[in-house]
Amino acid sequence: MNSKSHRLEIIIPLSTILSDSIFIVLSFYLSFEIRFSTSLQNIFPVDKGYPPFEGYFYFALLTLPVWILTFHANKMYRLNRSVFIFDEFFIIVKSVIISIIFSIGILFFFRDFPYSRLVFILISATSIILITIGRYFLLKFEKTLYNKQIGVKRVAVLGTNEMADKIYTKFSKDKFTGFDVVGYFAKEKIENGNKLYLGNYESIPNIIKSKKIEKILISISSSEHDDLFTLFKYCEGINVEFMLAPDFIDIMTSKLKITEVDGIPFMKLKSQPLNVWNNILKRTFDIVLSVLFLVIFSPLILFLSIIIKTTSKGPLFYKQERVGLDGEKFMMLKFRSMKTDAEKSGPQFASKDDDRVTTIGKFLRKYSLDEIPQFLNVIKGDMSIVGPRPEREFFINQMKHSVKKYLERHRVRCGVTGWAQVNGLRGSSTSMQTRIDYDIYYIENWSLIFDIKIIVKTLKEMFFSKEAF
Repeated sequence: MNSKSHRLEIIIPLSTILSDSIFIVLSFYLSFEIRFSTSLQNIFPVDKGYPPFEGYFYFALLTLPVWILTFHANKMYRLNRSVFIFDEFFIIVKSVIISIIFSIGILFFFRDFPYSRLVFILISATSIILITIGRYFLLKFEKTLYNKQIGVKRVAVLGTNEMADKIYTKFSKDKFTGFDVVGYFAKEKIENGNKLYLGNYESIPNIIKSKKIEKILISISSSEHDDLFTLFKYCEGINVEFMLAPDFIDIMTSKLKITEVDGIPFMKLKSQPLNVWNNILKRTFDIVLSVLFLVIFSPLILFLSIIIKTTSKGPLFYKQERVGLDGEKFMMLKFRSMKTDAEKSGPQFASKDDDRVTTIGKFLRKYSLDEIPQFLNVIKGDMSIVGPRPEREFFINQMKHSVKKYLERHRVRCGVTGWAQVNGLRGSSTSMQTRIDYDIYYIENWSLIFDIKIIVKTLKEMFFSKEAF
């Protein structure tokens, strides 16, 4: 194992434990000060006198192991390698709530000290904020080390399909993932740009030792999965980690469930993506958030409306028929970002440096501001905030025969943003099949937290995406 990588696997988790510990104790102090030294006491009067902080400080030290063990149980002290702090925010919330519950339970053994319940409510909020901030900076520090090639793991890619190509390209470019891609293995060498061919399956054991490879990232089709047994046999007794990037068939198979009806077992091959209650939850979330968004950003909407009308001739909104849930058609709204005769030659995808785009349209499209009117479609019920992006029937008829499972995306409401878009899969240069696979993953793994995560990542993508145009 790379010695620097090994040291980092010790340093980063220990640093995270230290950071969490400091901020947990600090949250006790801040919560105590907010409760007893601010105007909050005017709203919630102090009836039992002002206790000394020492009681809270010693209690924080006493219960600190409970917090650390709870975080550890939720697997929060591994090397992160996450590219986005929001990925673990809800785990922090869950861990804090559990820790607070255990801490309150311990209070029964300390009834002589006048602990305030309001302080513990404040501790819940302040600890979540402080721990998240601490972990954010540690994550940035960790990624900085990886960008400088400190502590990275040497990895190889096995496979030559589209996903294998994406893994090789992405991890070679994004050093902050902590991987140093040294090349790829395949049954035989293929013309693959500047990618380094390491050898066939039989050569893997020797290459692992000579190149000091620590992980092999595997992406092969389902029909080749029998090769994995051969690979494992070749690598018996060798300390190397295998990680498999599943294709769509693997993801679909993992969703298989056995249901028993009147003593007869059935294998559920396909189920409804959202049950009744989840549908109600998602729809309520969509309406509330859309209304809040339109109200809060109404000045921006008015400003953009004036600019669009004064800088180019034509209507303010561009209406276009799209296909949504269950194949139903609806008129999708956008701020007009192209000339009025943009599609006089027929439907066509937008491209980078498209001469049909207006001057203000370039700005709107770069930051996805032309999509704002779609929140009206959300309120109406034609769309959801998060879901597969809606498409025109003209292109659907072209792609439903060439793109596997393309029509599966119509099983849920289409969205203003989606899982594919926040992963950079937008524009004419990205694979439509890969986009659909991401859409189907979202459909099969929906949760409200997943929606919130996509919305937050969308805000980041709006300002930093290189694919936006």
